[in-house]
Amino acid sequence: MRLILLGAPGAGKGTVAKMLTQIDGSVQISTGDILRAAVKEGTELGKEAQGYMERGELVPDSLIMGIMEERLQEEDCQQGFLLDGFPRTIPQAEALDELLKKLEITLDGVVNLNVPREVILDRLTTRRTCEECGAIYNVKSNPPKVEGVCDKCGGKVVQRADETEEAISKRLDVFNEQTAPLVGYYQEKGTLWDINATSSDEVVKIIKEKLGIA
Repeated sequence: MRLILLGAPGAGKGTVAKMLTQIDGSVQISTGDILRAAVKEGTELGKEAQGYMERGELVPDSLIMGIMEERLQEEDCQQGFLLDGFPRTIPQAEALDELLKKLEITLDGVVNLNVPREVILDRLTTRRTCEECGAIYNVKSNPPKVEGVCDKCGGKVVQRADETEEAISKRLDVFNEQTAPLVGYYQEKGTLWDINATSSDEVVKIIKEKLGIA
């Protein structure tokens, strides 16, 4: 499967993506992941991106698209990919269209995960993340067995600085301003699947039905 997953921070893009990768071996790709990987691997584009990241500046779209082009041509993407939270803006969407056309890749669809703002606030303010392996927990529904310690690797489980209520409200405002217009963009193209995303299991079920997967 080749899908774009849209939705506000905390809409469940990462959770849904991980569930979908179990179905057919498609790989989950987020811009954060590919940027960090490029920096770690020390590629030319990665070194360039590192400079922006260290200065706390946004990495330019042209650079992100260059790294995305490298990533989509890697062998593990041949089975399929899930773009998690990318593109974020209309210019990025237009650049992605051009890149996919160049690489002769056709998307199956664009999934928009709809979740009420109050649900997102509750999800993210109770979310905790392992500093070492990135495992995600929830203090209400899925806490680590030992408070503050990751079940998987023993790393420290913390609340991210961008997941306080104030920070989340700002992130949602930015999302609504910059990213929400993408819904209209893909609606016009006829590729948007608008899904109520209060249950990740239900979202995956609907996507499987749309893709004709038993």
